[in-house]
Amino acid sequence: MARTQENQAHYKRDYQAHVQELLAKHSLDEAMALAVGGDYEEAGKIQESLLLMFDALQAASIIDLGCGSGRLASRLGRHYRGSYLGIDVVKELLDYADSRTPTNFRFAEVDEISIPAPDASADLVTAFSLFTHLLHEETYLYLEESKRVLKPGGLLIFSFMEYGGANHMEVFQGSLELHRAGQAKHLNIFIEQQAIVLWAETLGLTLSRIINGREPVIPIDEPVTYANVPAIDIALIPSDQKDGRVETNLASFGQSLAVLQKP
Repeated sequence: MARTQENQAHYKRDYQAHVQELLAKHSLDEAMALAVGGDYEEAGKIQESLLLMFDALQAASIIDLGCGSGRLASRLGRHYRGSYLGIDVVKELLDYADSRTPTNFRFAEVDEISIPAPDASADLVTAFSLFTHLLHEETYLYLEESKRVLKPGGLLIFSFMEYGGANHMEVFQGSLELHRAGQAKHLNIFIEQQAIVLWAETLGLTLSRIINGREPVIPIDEPVTYANVPAIDIALIPSDQKDGRVETNLASFGQSLAVLQKP
């Protein structure tokens, strides 16, 4: 049974309201891009290139947590022929992602922190810009679920914000201003690397790598040009990403990255 709005978890309630506000002010394509932070095509290219960097697209089964409106899915749909499951809390985002991807790609709306997949069924789990909006306890529960659905040797790749990351303090300051003005739409949560180390140890996962979000290490085969950030997001975007930044050869991700493996 679906929860009433009053009883919905903060992440579902906040993002449903955020998406409805965007749809009321923008065209469908613009709203769906803004709902996941803008630069729909460009961010999708970087996400796909990151997975190529770790040979993760050889995976027979991918589960994409917080898939949003399909930035990654729409890129993968061009050539990936394995099993793909995208999960999110907002139906409008999932419907849009579904409309831009092959018919064999599956999408599921969830209310709880759970992954609707069998044990040991996925080779790769991704979570981009998801844990940035969850409480630490909620993130840990998703890590538990990710371990459950991963096959032995499977990878979990996720992004996070950290106070020690380049420009992430600026994101915090922007979020602080929105809270002062009563305009904050959702949580913006920071995770320090030591927490990830401890969580991985507790869960029995191997921490393979952590990458600073501003470190240009992701090989790209064509230049990526970021559009000027719209005013709706300006307070939460680091200053060096506000003016049409161009990346060539090696790209940075923006948020920091963690790569965990199930033994």
